[in-house]
Amino acid sequence: MKHVLICGAGAVGLCCALALRERGYQVTVIERDSAGGEGCSFGNAGMIVPSHFTPLAAPGAIGLGLRWLLDPGSPFYIRPRLDPALAAWIVHFARAANRDNVNRAAPILRDMLLASRELYEQLADRCDNAIGLVKRGMLMLCRTRAGLEGETRVARRARELDLPVEIISSARAAEIDPGIAMEITGAVFYPLDSHLDPRSLMRKLTELVIDAGVTIHWSTRLDSWRTVGTRIAAAATSQGELTADEFIVAAGAWSADAVRTLGCRLPLQGGKGYSFTLPNPPQLPRLCSILSEAHVAVTPMGSSLRIGGTMELAGLDRSVSVRRTQAIAAAAAQYFPALRAQDIAQLRPWAGLRPCSPDGLPYIGRFARYSNLCMAAGHAMLGISLAPVTGQLVAQVLAGERPRIALEPLSPQRYE
Repeated sequence: MKHVLICGAGAVGLCCALALRERGYQVTVIERDSAGGEGCSFGNAGMIVPSHFTPLAAPGAIGLGLRWLLDPGSPFYIRPRLDPALAAWIVHFARAANRDNVNRAAPILRDMLLASRELYEQLADRCDNAIGLVKRGMLMLCRTRAGLEGETRVARRARELDLPVEIISSARAAEIDPGIAMEITGAVFYPLDSHLDPRSLMRKLTELVIDAGVTIHWSTRLDSWRTVGTRIAAAATSQGELTADEFIVAAGAWSADAVRTLGCRLPLQGGKGYSFTLPNPPQLPRLCSILSEAHVAVTPMGSSLRIGGTMELAGLDRSVSVRRTQAIAAAAAQYFPALRAQDIAQLRPWAGLRPCSPDGLPYIGRFARYSNLCMAAGHAMLGISLAPVTGQLVAQVLAGERPRIALEPLSPQRYE
């Protein structure tokens, strides 16, 4: 029985562990945080969104980023710092922010997102929906005519990709989601989108992998590697050396650091996001939504409401920016007048780092330099959405099977 060591116990790492264990591999997972931690898999918006087929690097992204560059409260912000890795990432991002990249990436992301949606449905059936999966669709809410026109263009592209979508009036949006008053001009409805409770998902995934016989070493930091020729022999960790036959890096925003000492170059930046969770909001929507112009996500989770957003490239710093969290609270109150910005802003915010590749596609697959090293990282804001299909793809790679989705565009070596 081959032994696989996975670095990272987020949603992606645990889905890899589960898929590999189901194929008969012995699996060990190491995680830098403690059990039930506050990593990116826990505090996000919990959306499974086939509608999000447009990569972060898209036409207009550079101009928008430049306009927002000097505003620390903007939806996208790069904290100025002398960092060669950041400079290289920005160059790659600028080269990828074009129509060709979107046309190349969109079908890949669509197929991966639809596959993950199917796998989440199977998981929900398997565990009596302990993950809180809700399949009611998602609303892109637009306050302005310009915002609605922009989302309409995306909706037309969705139709070209055979995704169901409706461009709707504010009255129709109120019919679809009567649980909350909305101050909008119109909306776009994606019926295939769904959402879940990330913390419930992580609790169930952890339970499933442990019940399947996976060993998890919590509070265990990866320090270095021991190699023999073109193979990795062991991972040196804060708890000692761990040997295995295969190694998978699914360490989120820390993945580039994890392979740097091996001479593997992986352009990756941590995109910090924030969220608030309102335990008893005055009104509760029935389905998740994106506040289009503000780039803020809103998700009902049981009797609670999670509101999150922003993309801040600030290295691996997880500190909280009050100005940015206030901007999220203010945006939510603009779209949903029953919510008060001061009530949201007084809550304790969560902050997490989303691992962002320059072209908006994750890194999945092997490195040529080391025959037993595989990458599963760089999912940006789609980590929860893409975790199940990533686990399946990684398991297919290790088993020598033909992956259900072509991996060449996702190669971790595409920038070498």
